[in-house]
Amino acid sequence: MKALVCNQPGEFEYSIKARPELDKGKAIIKIKRIGICGTDLHAYEGTQPFFTYPRILGHELSGLLVDFDGVQGFNGGEAVTFLPYFNCGECVACRAGKPNCCTQIQVCGVHVDGGMTEYIAVPSSSLVHGEGLSYDELALVEPLAIGAHGVKRADIKNGEFVLVIGAGPIGLGTMEFVRIAGGKTIAMDVNEHRLQFCRENLDVRHTVNAGSENVTEQLMQITNGDMPTVIIDATGNLNAINNAFQYMAHGARYVLVGLQKGDISFAHPEFHKREGTLMSSRNATRQDFEHVISCLKKKKIDPTKYITHRVKFDEVKHEFENWLNPENGVIKAMIEMPNSPI
Repeated sequence: MKALVCNQPGEFEYSIKARPELDKGKAIIKIKRIGICGTDLHAYEGTQPFFTYPRILGHELSGLLVDFDGVQGFNGGEAVTFLPYFNCGECVACRAGKPNCCTQIQVCGVHVDGGMTEYIAVPSSSLVHGEGLSYDELALVEPLAIGAHGVKRADIKNGEFVLVIGAGPIGLGTMEFVRIAGGKTIAMDVNEHRLQFCRENLDVRHTVNAGSENVTEQLMQITNGDMPTVIIDATGNLNAINNAFQYMAHGARYVLVGLQKGDISFAHPEFHKREGTLMSSRNATRQDFEHVISCLKKKKIDPTKYITHRVKFDEVKHEFENWLNPENGVIKAMIEMPNSPI
């Protein structure tokens, strides 16, 4: 079978790999769709933490279930996705019901090879039913679950002003779940095209360009002088993360969904006097996946409108670098796998 390997930052190569065989407790999926996310782009750039090369990227996946062992209720040939965070089930986090931050976690496409390949073997316990959703929708469940998990961490109250920084795919999904939770979204980005997308497609009333000179004044005006009581970073940009501490209302919660390699810094007196809460949000849980799928089935979200670029698997090596250029207007790129026989 064909796979696309990232040998080192900036270098992709198509390679022929052996098709995986069924092992105990495993499932084999024929990949149909691969969504491209910030993790993949950062890995290609060489700026992704927890990463080693060579690596097959890809964790926003959907496909056909070919075979499986050790799980009940699934049928061969059904459309599925899966939780791409493979946990140990025994560590302190797993015992506390937080497998998404397992001490021994193996994230598909990061710590272990991912889904830019024709077939992939995953733990059967990670399988998620397709519930009648399309392959495009199923490939987008994972990034939406990232946003849903961050919103759950924030514990948003009805009517709260929530500043979501970053209007990429993770940020857009976060905004959708802020809306579903009853919050009032303020979208912030440096890309005016993406802010326009938020206004026109997500019905976000309040947008702020982070590059403008009067950001604090704009936020004060929007929030009636209070400032946002929840801030969620979805950029993974160090400057954006550090700058956002000054936007916190007194008593605010700040959730870091985005990830970068450096050390964050902030003025302790300013943070302390606000009695601020700072927390991270890592990956997602099965409950988040189920929440996302329920919202998709109820038509509360239409993530397919995020798909701005669509390519065949054989074209990815030549197109991937173009997706890094903001001028190309990429929000979500979707890879289609060939319709070869099972």
